[in-house]
Formats: sequence, C-alpha cells, structure tokens
Amino acid sequence: MFNRQTLIAACVLGSALAADAAAAQTLRIGLADDPDILDPTLARTFSGRIVFAALCDKLFDIGPELEIVPQLATGWEWTDDNRALIVRVRPDVKFQDGEPLDAAAVKFSIERHLTMPGSNRRAEISAVTAVEVINDHTVKLVLSAPFAPLLAQLTDRAGMVVSPKTAQVEGENFGSHPVCAGPFRFVERLAQDRIVLERFADYWDKDRIKLDRIVYLPIPDSTVRLANLQSGGLDMIERTAATDLDTVREDSRLKLAAITGLGYNGITINLANGERSRTPLGQDARVRQALELSIDRVALNQVVFNGEYQPGNQWVPPTNPYYVKELPMPPRDVPRAKALLAAAATPNPAVTMMVPNTPEVLQVAQVVQAMAKETGFDISIQATEFATSLELSAKGDFAAYLIGWSGRTDPDGNIYNFVSCKAPPALNSGRYCSQDVDLELDAARTAAAADERLVHYRNVAERTLDDLPIIYLYHPKWLWAFSTKLSGFAPSPDGLIRPQELRME
Repeated sequence: MFNRQTLIAACVLGSALAADAAAAQTLRIGLADDPDILDPTLARTFSGRIVFAALCDKLFDIGPELEIVPQLATGWEWTDDNRALIVRVRPDVKFQDGEPLDAAAVKFSIERHLTMPGSNRRAEISAVTAVEVINDHTVKLVLSAPFAPLLAQLTDRAGMVVSPKTAQVEGENFGSHPVCAGPFRFVERLAQDRIVLERFADYWDKDRIKLDRIVYLPIPDSTVRLANLQSGGLDMIERTAATDLDTVREDSRLKLAAITGLGYNGITINLANGERSRTPLGQDARVRQALELSIDRVALNQVVFNGEYQPGNQWVPPTNPYYVKELPMPPRDVPRAKALLAAAATPNPAVTMMVPNTPEVLQVAQVVQAMAKETGFDISIQATEFATSLELSAKGDFAAYLIGWSGRTDPDGNIYNFVSCKAPPALNSGRYCSQDVDLELDAARTAAAADERLVHYRNVAERTLDDLPIIYLYHPKWLWAFSTKLSGFAPSPDGLIRPQELRME
C-alpha cells in the first residue's frame, strides 16, 4: 500500500524526471498498475495495451465511432463465402530492428499467436486454420468457418506483428526485448518503476509523431498519481479516480477527458481450478446467486464512483446492442438471498476475495463486503499487487477475484475467453465449462447478422447468469487527467492512449 513516504518518494521521482522531460518532447504517463509481459502473444493486462499502443502497430485499428480502419494493412476482402480474409499489407514498413515488414512477417505473427505455448491470442483467432502468403504484401487467412469477430480481434494484440528475426533470436525472452513496427521502440524496463520508449525514426507514419520519448510509470494509488500530475512530475494519468474529478476540474493547470468504455468489472468465481474451488461459493450456484442478490449495484456506483459509472449484470453495458434486455439487472433482495443460502445449507459462507491493491477497487470490495454481510456472508479481502493477483488467479489460488476487463468492440471479445471450455486458462481462471454455452458461443461467432448473433448471446446469458461464473457489477468510464501543456489527445472507447499527434507545448 502507498503511504506518505511513498507519496513523497514518488513526487521526488517525478521532479527528477521533469528535468529530463524539459530537454526533449517527453511524455510521462502514470499507469494504474504495472503491465505484464510486453509480448503481444502472451500479454493480458490493460496497462500493457496502453504501452503497446506506442510500441506495436496492428493490422487494423478502430476509429472514433468504433469503425475498423486499416493500420499495418491497407485494406481487406472477404472471400470463399466468408471463409477466408485477404489482407493487403502496407508496403515500406520497417520493424524497429530495421527488418522489413511483409506478408511473411504477418504469417509468422499470426501463426505464433496460434501455436505458441501459453498464448492468450489463440482462442481469439481460433477459426484461422492457415495463413497463406499470396505475394510480398498480401496474405490470406483461411478459416474453418465464417468468423464474425475476426476483424475486431485484429484491431488488438492478435493483430500486432512482431519482428520474426528478433522473436526467433530472443525466444522466451522476447517480452523483455520486444520489437514491433510501432512509432516508438523499446529502450528499458525496471519492474514496478518505469518503461521507457523512444521515437522510432523509420516509422512508416512518422509525420504524425511529435514526441521523442514516452515514459510509463506504474503508480497504483490514484491519489499519488494525481499528486504527481499536480506537482509536474507526470504529464498525464489514466484511470483517474471518479472521486478526484472535481479536484481536476478546479485545477487550471489540468484538463480532463472522459468517455464511456467497452468493458466491465466483476467478481470471477473459482469453480473448478484446484483445491480453492472446493467451497460452497464455487460448488453451489445458489450461493453465488445469493451473493449477487446481496449487492445493490446502483448504490455501489454512487458510493464508490459518484454515479459516474454504469451498473450492469452482463458482459456488455445496457446501452450495447448485444445486451440481452430480457435479462435485466436484478435488484438487491436480502430475504431471497438468505433463503438461497438456507436451501444450500450454508447460512454463513466464508469467502476470501482477492482484490488488486488499488484504492477504488479496494473500496468496491469493502462495499460488497458490507452488503453481503447483511445476507450472512463473511467476506475477507485479500489485497494483492496486480501482477501477482493475475499469477495467482491463473494457478487457481483464489476463491473469488474482483477483476475487470477493458473491453472489445465485438461482444465476443468480452465473453468467449472467460467462459468457454476452450478459453486460455489464464483468462478463464475459474474454469467454467458448459458444452451448451460453447455451442452458442461458437454459433454466435459464425453468424453474420447481428439479430442472429443476439439470439445466441441470449442463450449464453440465460445459462451464465444462472450459473454465475462471473458476477458482473459495473461498466467503467475511462477518465484521463493531463497537463494543459499536452495537446492532441483524443479519447477512445477502448481506453488506449495513442501517441499520434500528441505534443508537449
């Protein structure tokens, strides 16, 4: 946890970095947590995605209205009855090691995502059965069946292209020396301290890059992040606390940007991942249903987030066209929750809930703890450093885990990897598995029309909202605070900080 000494130390660090920033166009960004491995195939954290936005371009990106736009690609075409995607690769692009980016490199990266042990991308693009090089700047992705989410998946880490030369030389150490084709190249990383990137002179779209250097500093405590911004030690902070918005608005040296996000926060339950799943919460859906009915999502949003976020009970927010309106958010019902616990012969279940040690998330946990106590739950909060909590969850060393997902433009990206039997173990950490749900998820992937996909997602919701492998709580807004000296920032619903056009005055 951060204390006064940590705050002072962080501010001193920020002051030291300020001198470096003055010497060049340096942007210092305060992150809410330390990213995991900087390898697009293995990575899973949102803070890592922020770094990747400067380090690794993708085949496609998303525009302001969530439309898909080319990036390392120049265009695409569906063929073979939507069982193949032809991608035209941008010419004259170089990796940060000087090697050319071509169709063969795209093939290498896609196949790496599909075959590398521990890949968190495999399930995202599992319909791809082969990648064919048509010519130096054209590839064909062959699919086992039509796959509606594919383009959306290629706007994120599955669409990042790494240098085959460096990836083969570095092997398992690639994440410590990543080389991609983004506007900034990797310089150094000190765990829990900083990640430094420098401008890549041969970037294909270099005229849009105004900064010389970006320094990412993980500072989990939102109060410390804001204090560093106010003192001039940082130029920008992401995931500003909703309770700090008035402070930002009242400071003439700062600006605020906000936009509704694509993701969710919720409680993942360990159902079948090792010894710690063998609890009443993990083994009896009635206990999970009682926990959900103990929680007043609207009150939670008001208490912790000043009403800024959106309460919700599904993997997409109620405003999303794929939200199943027939299954709305249930109101808090303590008597019914107690009845469910009595029926499960567990009137006072003890639950240890692992929580990343950031102030807002800890406060969410405390509100849930207090609400559930009225029903009979005895919840202990296990505050854990963020990266460590991810490792523990993958190992099954948790009973309940309060964690979020930053969200994707296609609904598949918010649900498949977290409840499918075929999902990466690190993402479906509770090991929920239902063959019926898998059939519906696969059918939603192959359906082209939105109304047809919604039918399948309705079936998924009916089952998962009863089984409750995840108790969804709310959908965050992305909140950025930054110095008035920074210009060119455009907020995006995916929450990323794209460096194009950013400039320090």
